[in-house]
Amino acid sequence: MRRLIEKGLMFGNLIEVSSPALVERYRRAMRQLTGRETQLADFHIDISGYSPEIGDELGDPLYLNPNGFNRQFILLTTAQKTAPLLNIKFSTSRGILQQFIEANEAQLFALTARDAVLGELENSVFDTSTPARLFDIRRITVQADTTGAHVRDAGKLAGLIDRFRQEPDGWRDDVLIAQMIELAKKTGDVTRAPIHLPAMSFEQPNFWTSHFGGIYIFREARFPGVICAGAKAALGPVPVAPVMDLGDRNAIADWLERNQLVEPIVTARGTDVAALLRQKMDFILVDAADALNLDLGQATRPDLRKVAHKLGSALPEAFQGLAALLRWVEGAGDWPRLTSEHPAYFYTLRARPGRDRDLVNMLLADLAPLDVRQMFITHKELFYASYLGWSDRKRQYVADFLEREYIVDKQGARAALFGPEPGMEEPPRAAPADPIRAVGPWGALRR
Repeated sequence: MRRLIEKGLMFGNLIEVSSPALVERYRRAMRQLTGRETQLADFHIDISGYSPEIGDELGDPLYLNPNGFNRQFILLTTAQKTAPLLNIKFSTSRGILQQFIEANEAQLFALTARDAVLGELENSVFDTSTPARLFDIRRITVQADTTGAHVRDAGKLAGLIDRFRQEPDGWRDDVLIAQMIELAKKTGDVTRAPIHLPAMSFEQPNFWTSHFGGIYIFREARFPGVICAGAKAALGPVPVAPVMDLGDRNAIADWLERNQLVEPIVTARGTDVAALLRQKMDFILVDAADALNLDLGQATRPDLRKVAHKLGSALPEAFQGLAALLRWVEGAGDWPRLTSEHPAYFYTLRARPGRDRDLVNMLLADLAPLDVRQMFITHKELFYASYLGWSDRKRQYVADFLEREYIVDKQGARAALFGPEPGMEEPPRAAPADPIRAVGPWGALRR
């Protein structure tokens, strides 16, 4: 993983904590949340305050996320809102933390100027004994305060001030006045600078979780469904149907189309389809050449064309399907009929705009795992797990490509691949406007 770290492809954009004052605040917060303490004098943290260095020190990458549920967090600065979330267990966690910070940025800025803010993403589930328990998670509530409980004390002081103002003899109540003075020493003048950090709740209707090998849960799709990375029989009874696994390609393709969650990349607006198809073909070719131990040269496109000539009829079906589609795009071939059984099928799709766009693109990364760029952008947990199993030369090729083509312009790359960032609202669903959309991108699906 050192190669990825050096190129900024792993642990990138973390927040450095090296000031003695901030380190001490973090230690106090960590001690209050976990009962443990770091001895490190400097480290880096993600959006939740998790530090990979401290995780290594403790031998516990889940020291802020016990059992993978109800993630705890430590905020030292509002700058954490731009940091990634490491060790993701639920696909919605980073978005919830980011929205919480942005919605309370002024208050958090004032609070973190003098203390660390700590809290928890609370839900009603505390164990993962069975997959069915995951379906009880519907709402996440964010509760937060400083290590010195400034928010709680500010609420108490505000209540005492109201009482002082309302009681006719409040000005003669020495005990009441003494309590107000003592609290004001901690909170300051809450009448001029109110301290208020309300609990915020977020609905979690559709999400991915890493539990039980990886599960996609779509409860609020037009046609609900569950897709798991492992064998569907291992899930046992769950309250949503149908249940599919990644081997059910026809069923997943049909379900995605019925829910109008995907679109062919050849019809997506603002996309350089030919360039996108060529890059997907390169990724597939690199994997095939690596499996056969063929020389990639410098892995330039001319080098990869030579590899393709060497493979000849042994070229992967996915490569040949995308090549046929590329010929059609460039006006040099007929429209290819790629059914959902074809290995190239899911490489030709992307999520439609909408609330679940990123979740669907994450699912497509699972279904088209040789597209390493999409996997890195939309499903980093899968990317890092896959990276460990690659040969060193494939690791080098992928790392060099991502450093060259993605890191330099992340937002531009995401927009070119997936379209504009989704809003929170669900867009209206239009009826199919042409025969391609009516029967699926490559013709009628086989069921």
